[in-house]
Amino acid sequence: MRNTTLRNRNWVAPLIFAIAFVPLSATGQTVISVNAQGNRHAINPNVYGAAFPATGQAADLNLPVARYGGNSASTYNWNLNADNRGSDWFFQSIPDTSATAGERGDTFFSNNKAAGTQSLITIPMVPYIANLASGRNYLWSFSVAKYGAQTQTDVYHPDSGNGISTASGNPFITGNNPLDACIANTSTTQQSWIQHLITKWGNSSAGGVKYYVMDNEPALWNSTHRDIHPVGETYTELYNDYVSFAGMIRAQDANAQIVGPEEWGWTGYFYSGYDAAYAAIHGWGGSLPDRTSHGNMDHIPWLLQNLKSYQTSTGKQLLNVLSVHYYPQQGEFSNDDSSGTQAIRNRSTRSLWDPTYTDTSWINSIVQLIPRLKSWVSTYYPGLQTAITEYNWGDEPNLNGATTQADIDGIFGREGLDMASRWTTPASNTPTYLAMKMYRNYDGSKSSFGDTSVSCTVPNPDTLSSFASQRTSDGALTVMVINKVTSSASIQINLSGFTPGTSANVYQISSAGQTSINHLSNATVSGTTLSATVPAQSITLYIIPQSTGPQYDFESSTQGWTSGGAPIASVATSTTQHFSGTHSLAVNISGAAGSGLAYVGSPTTTAGKTVTFHVWIPSSSQITSIQPYVQQGASGGWTWTGTWVGIGSLTKNGWNTITVTVPSNAVTPLYQLGVQFTTGATWTGTCYVDSVSW
Repeated sequence: MRNTTLRNRNWVAPLIFAIAFVPLSATGQTVISVNAQGNRHAINPNVYGAAFPATGQAADLNLPVARYGGNSASTYNWNLNADNRGSDWFFQSIPDTSATAGERGDTFFSNNKAAGTQSLITIPMVPYIANLASGRNYLWSFSVAKYGAQTQTDVYHPDSGNGISTASGNPFITGNNPLDACIANTSTTQQSWIQHLITKWGNSSAGGVKYYVMDNEPALWNSTHRDIHPVGETYTELYNDYVSFAGMIRAQDANAQIVGPEEWGWTGYFYSGYDAAYAAIHGWGGSLPDRTSHGNMDHIPWLLQNLKSYQTSTGKQLLNVLSVHYYPQQGEFSNDDSSGTQAIRNRSTRSLWDPTYTDTSWINSIVQLIPRLKSWVSTYYPGLQTAITEYNWGDEPNLNGATTQADIDGIFGREGLDMASRWTTPASNTPTYLAMKMYRNYDGSKSSFGDTSVSCTVPNPDTLSSFASQRTSDGALTVMVINKVTSSASIQINLSGFTPGTSANVYQISSAGQTSINHLSNATVSGTTLSATVPAQSITLYIIPQSTGPQYDFESSTQGWTSGGAPIASVATSTTQHFSGTHSLAVNISGAAGSGLAYVGSPTTTAGKTVTFHVWIPSSSQITSIQPYVQQGASGGWTWTGTWVGIGSLTKNGWNTITVTVPSNAVTPLYQLGVQFTTGATWTGTCYVDSVSW
């Protein structure tokens, strides 16, 4: 991470402010529509990661992944356990407290492993890494004695300058010796570190380091690390680095996950560091030499295409996860909590996903970052995962920062990102930290938001956003409601594709308790609706259990059931027979021999569920068999799954319990769920169905 002031651009678009209109229902409520059968897909828990968790934070946040990275990671010398801070701190090579080789990585990995957290370890690819003077003393790249007076020096080391001359125009000092504070870096140097990690912790398949991250923000090496990489990185340089360093990692650990290219932001996605530096001098409107010499392709797509070609020709995959960094560019990454900056934060998260949103910073384009990454993968290197391994929207100590973080976490899950890591882990006493905890450990017992994203829509995500998921563990529907603005909101959550219980557990962060997650009184669910008022700038999680009763009890109606096929004349609710309650579904048979169906369309059952039916058959019937079944729709190939039961296995003049299991790979929502009745002769009579549940 580094200062997010605009780099390699020489203009800034004017800020655009808008007053958002909040659509309301006729009752003045903001309507949140949740369809538990819509847009269902798995949420990768790795989207809830962070960098550098403090002691106890990884366990408390139930972090799935934690990243060791940033500018200093580019120059880490594992043998010396030291790094060079580059432009972040006077280009100084600074030792860690411990002189033990690799202690930094070992401690990071060990702490994470104890918390059940996977580590992302950054491997340097820059040409030089930190060196130290005798006695583990500091070295620096821009000595005042050697390179002349500079605009700023370290008060504790007055000879250590910032590399900016006091000469007219304050030019960067060039032509310095990289060996003043660093030593050469090679893939062999990094191979010895990988071998150390594997020897100490095992390989990725044996519980060792699973994710290796390929350096940090290469398009900025000529800025952040200009003492050792003064010329901007080129397309070919980055590709060659991958072949060398990632190839070495793959040779050491065949199953490790390689993550990259860790590019810094918008211009880095499209232009190399060389072209960005060229454009800063010559303007962005003309031809850029590095891009032109590489087929005029964008920076990251070109790398993907060539790494894919490398895999095709050699059989070696040198990239598993496409990763970028992203910081909003209108001052959001700060502790500015003014109303104007709050409004920008509230809307600028749309750059992560919205194909209709033009980012109002200098970017002035439709970013739609996650869909863009997925499109690049689909086009240039199918099968890769996608990641945003460094991001931050600021305002950590305040509720606006918390609601923004909760919004981001929800977006990552809904949009199908595979991995994310916030820079860095917030302080534990901040509401932003609690916002992260709401998704992974809201009750202190590792209970989570959920693992299957479902459809959830709101009228205006700039003011109130919401995300929904269904948990595999208990079938509960979880709905996160994020009120971003400084006034309370009356909400109405409308549920479909799900049979809820009558009350929901409620957890909340608000101004009334922004130092803890508060477990509120249960909220009432009336039918398929939950109505409530959420406080200003709040995050509220509703955990709605599935109904414990049958999904179809036929107590007041046929609940959408109908019939088809010659033997069955009709279905109707009836009090003549009842398995439970006072009503059941009468299946009236009056037709020729054959098969007929009593069924309901678009049931809410999910893949892998076992559906239980209770069926009553009279002794006089000509029924030869019954078959409970489920049928998938067109997207599932119209697949029929049934369980045939012959009459000899059924009890006449009594209730029979029969089941069918929805295939684990079924495409839902299903097309039909029901019972097939087969008769061997013409017969007039009635069978009954009741208490259909799963």
